[in-house]
Amino acid sequence: MKKFDEIYKSKLIPLEKMPDLLQSNTDVIVAQCASEPQGCMSVFHLAKNRVKDVKVFSVLTMKPYDFYMKHEMKGHFELCSWFHAPGSRQALKEKTGTVTYVPNMLHRAASDRMKVRRPHLFVGTCTPPDDKGFVSLSLGITYEKDIIEAAEIVVLEVNEMLPRTYGDTQVHVADVDYFVEYSQMPPTLPEPQPDEVAMAIGKHIANLVDDGATIQLGIGEIPNAAALMLKDKKDLGVHTEMLVDSMMELYEMGVITNKAKSVHKGKFVCTFAMGSEKLYKWLDNNPAVEFLRGSYVNDPCMMRKNSKMVSINTCIMIDFTGQVASESIGIEQYSGTGGQSDTAVGATEGFDGKGKSIIACRSTAKRGTISTIVPVLPAGTGVTLHRSNTDYVVTEHGSVRLTGLTVRERTEALISIAHPDFREELTRQAREMGYIF
Repeated sequence: MKKFDEIYKSKLIPLEKMPDLLQSNTDVIVAQCASEPQGCMSVFHLAKNRVKDVKVFSVLTMKPYDFYMKHEMKGHFELCSWFHAPGSRQALKEKTGTVTYVPNMLHRAASDRMKVRRPHLFVGTCTPPDDKGFVSLSLGITYEKDIIEAAEIVVLEVNEMLPRTYGDTQVHVADVDYFVEYSQMPPTLPEPQPDEVAMAIGKHIANLVDDGATIQLGIGEIPNAAALMLKDKKDLGVHTEMLVDSMMELYEMGVITNKAKSVHKGKFVCTFAMGSEKLYKWLDNNPAVEFLRGSYVNDPCMMRKNSKMVSINTCIMIDFTGQVASESIGIEQYSGTGGQSDTAVGATEGFDGKGKSIIACRSTAKRGTISTIVPVLPAGTGVTLHRSNTDYVVTEHGSVRLTGLTVRERTEALISIAHPDFREELTRQAREMGYIF
């Protein structure tokens, strides 16, 4: 028997024993999205009677776990979310007292929290060890690798259904404190089905993307529509926070080649992936994709090193001056900043002067009853992207570039791509505010 086999087996603990590692008044950080340790998180609540004030930090928590969804968990557990998902939003609505939001920018999320205190426990997922004793963190190392290196205790949930990925995902069994075996298909996302409006937005976005551009593309129907419209482009590259199905599909079509990239030439670069089972199978032992830390990939200084960098993100609303709200409406926190600010700033400051940040949204919300282009943001709304960093804005009615424009010019430009039903009223409001005359 090889030595690392003995090491691995000596560190295996039953799933039901994992909550014994939780301690009061500590930080627990769990892996995000498709890398979420769902087995371990499903038993956190078993420690309730002996722990108090356990803060669990997460991104896009995939399930409504007992430890934060129930009122009786107040005072015992608090989900500290860097990016809300349906479960955490529901807990907030139900006022369970167990969920809060952590303002952040993705490339600094982990390092900022570690300035507060050292994490006691990291819980993530990994593949089984290979013949050299290394596991792969598989589908994400946005902050996971940084926390593994800082946490007092590291627990990895071993899932034989995870793909083995390349980049900075490897961890040796000797550097892990405990393993728990729990296999299941990693969480998947349904394929977005863009409607006519989303496709119109996607077409406008595609018109802004040049051949040979390096793209960052989010997820959802608008980014998916943009990807569909990129099929006639040539030699696109990818440097992105999140890798999704549409990127795989463009690669298989020969649209994405990564050959024209200025850095990491020939490679996809991402921090995490989430999508279909087909995507996960494609990623398994695929040397074309490098998973690197979010502190590197999303650092604006790194982003700006990419040639023809194009950052494509979506928002909830935007005001006349260009303030972009992508995460909250008033004081109601809907999602999070994520990497939007990181990638937008990095793209617009591209070294070759050809970078672009694109913020896209439908021109209306609530079934066409309200405009997403507004005179001012509702009181308490978080500003995701400062107006000084807003570059291109796209709706189904066109695209405008705000960089360098005055407030009057910005107001006129944004009204021109607002829904026609609201342009007259928006113009009247702009005149009342003194923005236009």
